Amino acid sequence: MSASFHVKQHHHHSDKKQQHESISHHSSRSSFSQLSYAAHKRIQHSTIGVQQSFVESEKRSEFIPSQLLPPRVKKYLAMDPDTNDVIGYIVPVFRTSHEFARGLVEVQEEVKEEGVGHVAMRNLFSLETSSMETITVEKKSRKRHIRESADRLELSKKVEERAEFRKKQNSDNLTHPPEFIVRPRGQTVWEGKTVKLHCTVSGWPKPRIAWYKNNVVIDEKAHPDKYTAESNYNMHSLEIKSCDFLDTAQYRVSALNIKGESSSVATVVIKKHYVVPHLSVSLLDGFCSEHGVTFETAIIDSFEVAFGREGETLSLGCTVIVYPTVKRYQPDVLWYRDGKALSESKWVHTHWSGEKATLTLVHLNKEDEGLYTLRVNTKSGFQSYSAYVFVRDEEVELEGVPVAPLDVRCHDANKDYVVVTWKQPAVEGSSSILGYFIDRCEVGHHHWAQCNDTPVKYARFPVTGLIEGRSYTFRVRAINRAGVSRPSRASDPVTAIDPHDRARHRAGPSAPFTGMIKFTEEDATVGVVPGEPTDLVVTEATKNYVVLAWSPPAQRGHEGVVYLVEKCVAGSECWQRANTGMPVKSPRFALFDLAEGKSYSFRVRCCNSAGMSEASSATGDITVGDMLDLPAAPGPAVATRNTDTSVVVSWGASKDVKHLVGYYINYTVAGSDVWTPANNKPVKGTRFVCHGLNTGESCVFRVKAVNAAGYSHSSLESEAVVVKAGIGKTLQNWIYCIDCNITKKEYEVKILGVSVVAFNSNPPPAIPGVPSGVHLMEAARDYMVLAWREPVVTGGADIRGYFVDYRTVKGGVGGQWHELNPKAVTCTSYKAENLKENLFYQFQVRAINMAGVSEASLPSAALECKEWTIAKPGAPHDLHVLEVRDSSLVLLWEPPTFDGRTPVNGFYVDIKQAVAGEDWKGVHEKATKLKYMKVNGLIAGRSYVFRVRAQNLAGVGKTSAVLGPVLALTMPGTHEIILDVDDDGVISMIFECSEMAEGSEFIWSKNYKTLTDTSRLTIVTEGGKSRAIFNAPSLEDLGIFSCEVTNTVGVSASYTLTEAGESLSHFTQMAMELLEKGRVRFWTQVEKFTTGCHVDYVFNDAIVENGEKYQMNFDKNSGIIEMFMDSLAVTDEGTFTFNLVDGKAKGSTSLVLIGEGKATPHLVKSTEHGIVLYSLITYHMEDLQVGWLHKEAKIAHSDRVQCGVTGEQLWLKVNEPTEKDKGKYTINICDGKDGVKRFCDLSGQAWEEAFSLNLTGNVWGDPAPEVTWMKNDRELVSDERYALKFEHGKFASITIAAVTTTDSGKYALLVKNKYGTEAGEFTVSVYIPEEEKKKE
Repeated sequence: MSASFHVKQHHHHSDKKQQHESISHHSSRSSFSQLSYAAHKRIQHSTIGVQQSFVESEKRSEFIPSQLLPPRVKKYLAMDPDTNDVIGYIVPVFRTSHEFARGLVEVQEEVKEEGVGHVAMRNLFSLETSSMETITVEKKSRKRHIRESADRLELSKKVEERAEFRKKQNSDNLTHPPEFIVRPRGQTVWEGKTVKLHCTVSGWPKPRIAWYKNNVVIDEKAHPDKYTAESNYNMHSLEIKSCDFLDTAQYRVSALNIKGESSSVATVVIKKHYVVPHLSVSLLDGFCSEHGVTFETAIIDSFEVAFGREGETLSLGCTVIVYPTVKRYQPDVLWYRDGKALSESKWVHTHWSGEKATLTLVHLNKEDEGLYTLRVNTKSGFQSYSAYVFVRDEEVELEGVPVAPLDVRCHDANKDYVVVTWKQPAVEGSSSILGYFIDRCEVGHHHWAQCNDTPVKYARFPVTGLIEGRSYTFRVRAINRAGVSRPSRASDPVTAIDPHDRARHRAGPSAPFTGMIKFTEEDATVGVVPGEPTDLVVTEATKNYVVLAWSPPAQRGHEGVVYLVEKCVAGSECWQRANTGMPVKSPRFALFDLAEGKSYSFRVRCCNSAGMSEASSATGDITVGDMLDLPAAPGPAVATRNTDTSVVVSWGASKDVKHLVGYYINYTVAGSDVWTPANNKPVKGTRFVCHGLNTGESCVFRVKAVNAAGYSHSSLESEAVVVKAGIGKTLQNWIYCIDCNITKKEYEVKILGVSVVAFNSNPPPAIPGVPSGVHLMEAARDYMVLAWREPVVTGGADIRGYFVDYRTVKGGVGGQWHELNPKAVTCTSYKAENLKENLFYQFQVRAINMAGVSEASLPSAALECKEWTIAKPGAPHDLHVLEVRDSSLVLLWEPPTFDGRTPVNGFYVDIKQAVAGEDWKGVHEKATKLKYMKVNGLIAGRSYVFRVRAQNLAGVGKTSAVLGPVLALTMPGTHEIILDVDDDGVISMIFECSEMAEGSEFIWSKNYKTLTDTSRLTIVTEGGKSRAIFNAPSLEDLGIFSCEVTNTVGVSASYTLTEAGESLSHFTQMAMELLEKGRVRFWTQVEKFTTGCHVDYVFNDAIVENGEKYQMNFDKNSGIIEMFMDSLAVTDEGTFTFNLVDGKAKGSTSLVLIGEGKATPHLVKSTEHGIVLYSLITYHMEDLQVGWLHKEAKIAHSDRVQCGVTGEQLWLKVNEPTEKDKGKYTINICDGKDGVKRFCDLSGQAWEEAFSLNLTGNVWGDPAPEVTWMKNDRELVSDERYALKFEHGKFASITIAAVTTTDSGKYALLVKNKYGTEAGEFTVSVYIPEEEKKKE
């Protein structure tokens, strides 16, 4: 075998000029093209060796002619036959070399020409050439050859890409709207920390970035100490420094360029380390250390209840004054609808000018109806104002058709499927709604396509057949027999896309090349048959359709799958394809055209290009029909007068209703059949204020509930009520300050230490404040008992329980917090068990209400778990108050968990006013064994604090945590429990509450223990009234019955049942009158009784009958019981009694007649000038001698003290009495033969009762009017100090016992019936003569 190779020669001439020549020679036998790399190396080495020897010989002498070469050398030289010159060199082949033989196949050689090129270099070894030759050989392996080919392909690809990129260098192909690659994330941090929000945005041209706080733009340049905003390479950040509570907000970042706008929202929550547990609530009056002032906010020129019609534009506005004015500081102005913050949108525009806040609602719709609240946040707190906005329906085009549905929303969107829901309208039209049509429209188009051919009655419909990646809006129309309604407002756009699509997460930026390269690998599951779907369930079933849902298979390939749904009639084994017309890409599917009442089972398969999966597990038999029932009818409607244009309507909630949407209230004028909706948007509460009524009209109300299945039956109609303002002021305008230092804001906080319901509306409940005062009550080797105080602010809803956390403390360092009780405890104490002895622990507590869980309280001190050996008892706990009135309240507590060495045998209650310098005083001297006490003698308008101590045989233990301060003030609209007897003689107690909140309940107790035994009482609650009916009254029912209303500001009352004869019927005290000719009348009046009531007349325990001596009469129209006697005799001295028997109720009243038939005991009454002592006699003669004694001394007649006789009355009048006038008074009566003495001790209680005030007024009207007594514009009720009477429907009186200077004021007698209201006003001034003389 022969071969050839390329040789490079370099000739060096004597003139230093280098010349390159290349010559190629091909062997006549063959030329090889493939040599192994090893063989090539050998050839290279051999060639270099020959070259070196040749050069050396050349240096030694000139070139040797071929003739002189030895034969051995000639054998390897190629000779030119013409000139006989050497023209090449033949490489010998060593056939015995296996390595060289293999290399012949593997190696490629390539000759690269250098120098001048193919300029004739024929005489390589020419004798004339004296230059030196250098030979080099270049080689390329397969690896290098492939790499260079790849480089060429890469280069060509880049050239093509560059060409394509230049083609796209125009605005239409390059620009695109902003897109968030990384969205900002919400954060929760402690106060004082720094928060940094990050995001990455793509877009071309480069978008502009703006940050917003609660939809108000953040100016970081104006507040460099608070905010820092940065933007680098499409990465943007907002830094919030030194966070405080007011930084809690929704932060929105907006990106904008010429192609569009995109935004993203993140919520930042700033947690407080602690809340100071006192009445100076920071939300009301907080000092702003940043500006050194306390901001005060006032909202004036506020908007009233507003009415609009669909399609109109409505603006709401208020003038806001923030004082003092601080340069560059603006408050946060927020608008809410039904408790949800409003943001700028197509339909809502807000504006803040620095003085006036305006909200504009563009193209009103029923969705815009609700309670609108303006809230102004400053760094000292907030102020808010609320009013309701009603939106009436647009006029219908065709009489009798329904109005448009509302609140169309989209749920569960997927690749080709979405669920559309809506709310039924308030007006169905002339006939019931038969169903609804759903329309869809692709975003960017104006053509609406109907989705269903048959109307659906269910307010929920699955729309299928959507195109993946496209966006749609939906609207709904209602239909009845009269026609089709106008369409609803279109829903927000929704995109048909798989929420779990991996391509969405892998999508990168679409901006021009930025130098970032992403590598992806082929999914290994391509070409794999998918697994079967799992978790197949029926999510909805109606008469019109059935909706199936399932989970995709875990192994389904990169290309995606489609689903095949199969159905089978129950009882058969024949499976049929259900989606023959369309492929299903989403794991949801709705089946239509199923036979109503039949049962089916379903299963699903999935398939891709590799094949079809096995079938999923079949569902159970599903009967086609509505799974959701219509709601039950609400409870009876109760209407109450409110203002001249509004009425408050309350009703009972529908029972056992599922997925309640809300309630619609309708009203009609009495005598008419035309019902008008009071609200066009369903309300979820059970109380609603119907506005926009005509003053003086008599209206009737009814309520119906609605859910997705449809409307309920209407409730029972209310009684007709006249639209007219109620007596006195309405709640929203009521502000009562008995102390000039108590403002409206302070009143909200001071009442029972919780917030009062807002004056203009009932805001949604908020998260409660933090508990306080966590302390140890008892300790043992392995447990500790803790107690704490309830939060000062409850958030407008009852506290439902508490959660306790603990941590160990070692060396003064606390560990991690752990939860103690997974289930909330309802009391303010907890027993922490399974602790380790001699270890130290800290505890913290959180409160929970219907709005959520509060922040944690301050940690307790480090407490050691070890056995207590204290002899005295621990501290009582769970102190709270009920029945707060102007002069009294009821205090309740729980006994200590640690009794000491002996059991607890009593409690002491201490009280003091909540002012500095006051000392604790005991409420009682002897220990009480009860766990409650009624505290009397309070002063209206003053605040008090309380504590309780327990005692055992070892002594009095620790004091409880202090409760309060509690303001002694009767809430407006407070009702007491009334005892009632109906026509059947059934006895019951009635309690009413006019301020029921959502979720409020009546809780009845006996002796302040919740009633659990229903055998004695039956509780019936309707709306705001609860009735406790005695099943079988007996002595077992004696005691204190109380009722408390939850989710209210301490609404409670009690009623004490003592002996049956005293309390189970209402009597006035029996009285006696002397008539003409010595006739005597005994009488009383019964307030409530039945037609079956009868009276037994008793004298000295003997029943007397109607006859010559006694004449009886019971007028059941007026309730007056009378007994007449012709004359009094000595034998008539004794006790006269009227025994009343009324069904199961019994009662009696008595009068004791003392004397010899001549005079009754002394009676005392007060007048405007002083005190009058008088005694009645049966007859008076001119020669009758009368003498008056005071402390056994004869009383002299003067201007201040006078005596005399009027008819059958002997009297002594003392004007301007003083302390000296106290004592024993005696009257001596003598007719010349015998005499009578009568005594009266005018001291103690008798002296106090002498200073009573009686005010009387005569009223009349038809029908009989209602009577109300007012003092300083506040309604008075009967109690220990005030006795209110209204007798015979004509005589109204009030008696004030033990008159003091505090009884001075403006009094009024108000009377009303259905035709009007009248009031008589007068002023009472009470003064003390001694003090007046001192002043003089």
